[in-house]
Amino acid sequence: QVPLVESGGGSVLAGGSLSLSCAASGSIFSINYMAWYRQAPGKQRELVALISSGGSTNYADSVKGRFTISRDNAKNTVYLQMNSLKPEDTAVYYCRISGAYDYWGQGTQVTVSS
Repeated sequence: QVPLVESGGGSVLAGGSLSLSCAASGSIFSINYMAWYRQAPGKQRELVALISSGGSTNYADSVKGRFTISRDNAKNTVYLQMNSLKPEDTAVYYCRISGAYDYWGQGTQVTVSS
């Protein structure tokens, strides 16, 4: 098992920005995609953004135009730049790297206050 280490969560006022990163502590082979999910209290975990091995990206409609996913293959690291944050973005954010195996981060709290 390769742990994924997330960082960058925190608290911010509405309209602010935060940047999340997720780094694998070891090598991951045959990566299919990297993604960010989030789970708000009382809600199911949902896909926020995904970047494929070919570089294609997909975003939840609720974050399109505000969030940007990127990656550094050499570092097995995926990033999420979050701009124009809204209170409804408040959640625990999880990274996922899907390859020969499926890896999840431990989660990082993002709190947006109005």
